[in-house]
Amino acid sequence: MTQPAGPAARRAGSGLAALLVAAATTLAVAVWLVVRDPQAVVLGYVWGPAAMVAAAFSLQRIGSMVVLPRVVRAFWRQLGHAAVILALSCGAALALANNNAGMSLYVAVPMLTGMFWTMTAFLRLPFGDRTPLGWARVLLDLATVAVAGGLLFWYVVLSSAPSGTGLATRAAAGTVGVAGLLCLTVIGQAAGRADGPIDPLALRLLTVAPMVAVALAVLLIAGNDFSRLLISVGGSPLVALSFASAAYQQRRAFGRPAADPATRPPRRVRTELVPLTAVTAMAVLIGYVAVAEMTTRARNLIFGGVVIAVLVATRVLLGLRDGRRMMDGLHDHQAELERLAMTDALTGLANRPRFVSVLTERLAAHRPATVLLIDVDDFKMVNDTMGPALGDQLLYQVAQRLQENSAAQELPARLGGDEFAVLLDVEEVTSAEEAAGRILQALAEPFRVGEHQLLAHASLGVAIAGPGDSADEVLRNADIAMYAAKEGGKAAWIRFEPRMRQDVVNHARLGSELHNAIIRRELFLLYQPVFDIVTGRLHGVEALVRWKHPTRGFVSPGDFIPVAERSGLIVPLGSWVLREACEQLARWQREHGAGAIKAINVNVAVRQLREPGFVDEVAAVLSETGLLPQNLVLEVTESSVADGRQVRETLHALHEMGVRLALDDFGTGSSSLSLLRAFPVDVLKLDKSFVDGIADGEDRGRLAVAAAVAQLAEYLQLSAVAEGIESEAQLERLRSMGYRLGQGFFMSKPLPADEAGALMGAPATVASGFGLH
Repeated sequence: MTQPAGPAARRAGSGLAALLVAAATTLAVAVWLVVRDPQAVVLGYVWGPAAMVAAAFSLQRIGSMVVLPRVVRAFWRQLGHAAVILALSCGAALALANNNAGMSLYVAVPMLTGMFWTMTAFLRLPFGDRTPLGWARVLLDLATVAVAGGLLFWYVVLSSAPSGTGLATRAAAGTVGVAGLLCLTVIGQAAGRADGPIDPLALRLLTVAPMVAVALAVLLIAGNDFSRLLISVGGSPLVALSFASAAYQQRRAFGRPAADPATRPPRRVRTELVPLTAVTAMAVLIGYVAVAEMTTRARNLIFGGVVIAVLVATRVLLGLRDGRRMMDGLHDHQAELERLAMTDALTGLANRPRFVSVLTERLAAHRPATVLLIDVDDFKMVNDTMGPALGDQLLYQVAQRLQENSAAQELPARLGGDEFAVLLDVEEVTSAEEAAGRILQALAEPFRVGEHQLLAHASLGVAIAGPGDSADEVLRNADIAMYAAKEGGKAAWIRFEPRMRQDVVNHARLGSELHNAIIRRELFLLYQPVFDIVTGRLHGVEALVRWKHPTRGFVSPGDFIPVAERSGLIVPLGSWVLREACEQLARWQREHGAGAIKAINVNVAVRQLREPGFVDEVAAVLSETGLLPQNLVLEVTESSVADGRQVRETLHALHEMGVRLALDDFGTGSSSLSLLRAFPVDVLKLDKSFVDGIADGEDRGRLAVAAAVAQLAEYLQLSAVAEGIESEAQLERLRSMGYRLGQGFFMSKPLPADEAGALMGAPATVASGFGLH
């Protein structure tokens, strides 16, 4: 299974047509050789230019694929240029259309130019040692092969040419043969490397071309009539076939998932044998010449020297073999160390360095990439309540679930803690969203951890890599989307959109300004009255924080409270609200005496409850302000209560101290009733969503919940407060249900401290319709 081809890949085609043309021309030449007419040699040469043009077209098309790295495109384009030059050589051969020994200069010159251009393309590839010393080694190897090849052609091949063969045609053929050996050396060095950007099999297919060139040079000089004709008419289609096959293989490699560098086996490099082979060949040639032209005494001396050279070369080869074995062992050891360094020890998945490395390589190669960032919801609660050992088992099973539900070309990884990721090789929105849904559905099934059945839902962020994105940017985008999914209610996925990044920047800027606001005392409190809706008297107040920004004006709590919670500023902000509210209640008690309210409500965030010293902080504030614990009501949400063992222990300690606890927004959570058994609650606050529309009676569900909460509170001897009362009809309906306390804009909006204090000595307001709104 491969990723869908992008637009550029589709425009470049598959390369199969050019491959079929090259194969068909090669087959046509083979058929012609069987049924050939000696008088119509031109019919054998006509296939070469057609095959070479098809190969050049295929090479140029793959060089235009913008999804490939620039260096890869440049290589295949230059190879396409070389194929065009070789097509000119084929055209010259067609124009001459003979079976003479040797090679015409009209054929040799473009052929040599094409081979030179091909070698240049390989030498420009970024692999191996590109230091001056490395280039010196390459040049020495090429010089050794050139000298040895030249002497072999001069003394062995050219001497076998038929009588009457011109010196120029023989020299041209010999030069082509030496150039073929050089080209074979260069391509062989590239094909033997594991760190090159070109597909290795494609490089090995390209080695056919220089082999054909060497065979052409040898047979045109020393071959018989049939062998010369065979290589003359069949050589060009074979070269074109190797070019087209290599281009097709490179396209296929692009369509497959890239091999993981951490697991790719090292490829053996045998280019060090080239100069030794040349030395051995020259030793044999010297012995051959010596036997033919020297005296017996000199022959024996030269023969002994040749034997010594062969023995030394053999000894060097054996040393190389031992060295290669040692290097292979080192490579294996290094590969194992890299595997361990790139694998998460607990789950066996890829770890963060390996995930980032593969993602970086994919982006550098302009391949499609999508990151799914997965965070297990409420894992901390599982870890705290059931222990780290069971927590690790859960993480291992999550990893196994991801592995089982990931396709072969997808890379699942554990980035750290309870955070996982999956790398997809897709760029289509539909495919990415389908994968996100598949992963979440797989994780929604219960996990068997020890003797427990656990549900471990997850929040997932989807980020599709865009042009120019780095690995860090893609991961950051996925992280932003994942946190948006958590804020949206968890157990869901959200795809990253560019506006989300701006939202994060705005939140960060607002967080910085909020930090300064706490220091500069730009924050203040308003007090939402809580009335006894039977008597109409003021029962208490809820402290609400507000912010007047020096340039923005009033900033909504819906904007800055989430920023405070995400940034951790909710802890110092909450501490300031707690102290300010308690000090205000103490002032009211001094000013109004018995007419003052008995308690003040303060909202507490879950982040504050996690602080180890929060209980001591509350006790210190009460002591410094002269209040009793029963003068303080702390309002917490249902999600806070379910956060974990630390929060529950804090709440129990506060309740034992005498501080009353109110469960805010009651009825909106999924475990409201079960919380009442474990949570030391004193007050239930019915959420505003159950008060809206309660007067018209159309929504029987709201009526049922509101009535049930009132009855439940009465049965458990708890106080019940209805929030968000906005009309007299709502007030009357709630009063008839048995509610004693309520708050809302119908009775009073949040008030400054002096206006709230003025209510404490005021008469009952129910009879006048509260008249304060």
